[in-house]
Amino acid sequence: MKTIALSWRYLWSRPLGATLNVLLLSLGLASITFLLLVSFQLDKAFEKDLAGIDVVVGAKGSPMQLILCGVFHIDVPPGNIPLKAVKALEKNPLLASVIPISLGDNLRGFRIVGSSHAYVEHYGASLAQGRTWDAPMQVVVGSIVAKKLGIQVGNSFVGSHGLGAGGHLHGDNPYAVVGILQPTGTVIDRLIVTDTASVWKVHEDYTAVDDEDRKIMEDEREVTMALIQYKTPLAAMSFPRLVNTTTEMQAAAPAVEISRLLNMLGIGTDVLRAFAGVLLLTAGLSVFIALWSAVRERRADLALLRMLGAPPARIAALLMGEALWLGVLSAAIGVAGGQALTALIGWMLQLDNSLLIGGLTWPLELLWVPALACGISLAAAILPAAGAYRVSVLELLQSR
Repeated sequence: MKTIALSWRYLWSRPLGATLNVLLLSLGLASITFLLLVSFQLDKAFEKDLAGIDVVVGAKGSPMQLILCGVFHIDVPPGNIPLKAVKALEKNPLLASVIPISLGDNLRGFRIVGSSHAYVEHYGASLAQGRTWDAPMQVVVGSIVAKKLGIQVGNSFVGSHGLGAGGHLHGDNPYAVVGILQPTGTVIDRLIVTDTASVWKVHEDYTAVDDEDRKIMEDEREVTMALIQYKTPLAAMSFPRLVNTTTEMQAAAPAVEISRLLNMLGIGTDVLRAFAGVLLLTAGLSVFIALWSAVRERRADLALLRMLGAPPARIAALLMGEALWLGVLSAAIGVAGGQALTALIGWMLQLDNSLLIGGLTWPLELLWVPALACGISLAAAILPAAGAYRVSVLELLQSR
C-alpha cells in the first residue's frame, strides 16, 4: 500500500506532464470505446429488429431503401404495392407468415404504421396499459413514443401526412389511443401501430370525390410492403428470384443488405480505429519518455530509498505503479468520454427515433479498454523499471 501511495505522489510531482499523458491516452481509449459502443448497439438493434424477418417484399427500387424503411423505419419507401399481390403471396407454400404494413402518416416525427395484430406479436410486445385495437382509427403506442410525447390511454390525436413532421394534418380523422406497449428494445417502441384499415380510411376520405371514386379506391387498395418469414430455409434460394422476375415487386433479403451497409460503414470505422491506434501509440511513447526521464531526475530519491533498505524490486515497483496509475486514470476518463460521445451523437442526430444508439450500455467487450490502457502503460514502463532495478546504490550515490 505504501508503494501504491508513493507511486501516486510521484506521478503528480510533475502535474503538467502527468495531465498531458493521461489526456493523450484517454483520447485514444475514448475513440476505441466509442467504436465498441456504436458497433455493439447497432448489432443489437439489427439483431432484434431483423429477428424472424427473412425477406421484405415491396415496390421495385433500392433493396437497401426497402429494408431501412420497412424494418428500421429510417428511410422513405420506394413506393406501394397492390394488396391483391400481397394476398397472392400468402398462398405460397414456402412462406410461414406474411405481415403487410402501410405507411404514410406520422405524429410529430413518429411513424404511424398500419398492419395487423401479427405485427405487434412478431416483436413480442405486450400491453403496459389499455388494450389492443378492435376497430379502425384506434392505435397502440410504443413505449418511447408514449414517454416522449406524453401520450396516455384515452387521448386522441390527428396524424400529419408524410413520414416527417410538418405535413398536412388529417383533422377529419382523429386516432384514439387504446393501449400503450411495454418496452421491447425493438423498433416497435418508436412506432404508433394501428389497423391497416385506418390508413386506408384516412387517405381515402382525404382524396375520394364521391362514392364511385371511393369504390375504385377500395378495389385498388395498396400496402407499402410485406415482412415475410420462410417456412423452410430452402425458400431463400427460389422465392426472391420468383418475386423479382415474375412480378412488379422486388424481394430484398435483410441479411444481405445489412451486410452491404456494414461494409460501407466499415471504411469509416477503419479510419477511426487507425486514428485511435496512432493516439495510443503516441501515448505509449509519451509515457515511456516521461518514466525514463523520471528515473534520471529521481536518482537522489532512488539512492535514498535504497539506503533505507528498499530492495531493487521495490524501486522497479514504484515506476510500474506510476504507470499503472496512468492506465487506470486514462481508462476511467476514456470510457466516460466514449460513453458521453455516443450519447451526444445519439442526441444530436436523434438516433433514438430510429436505431437504438445513444444510451448507456456496458458490453463485455468494454472490459478490453481498461485492460488495454493498463497494458500500454505497463509496457511503456518496462525499460525504465528495468533500468532502475539494475542500477546499484553505489552508482546512484557516485552520480551525485
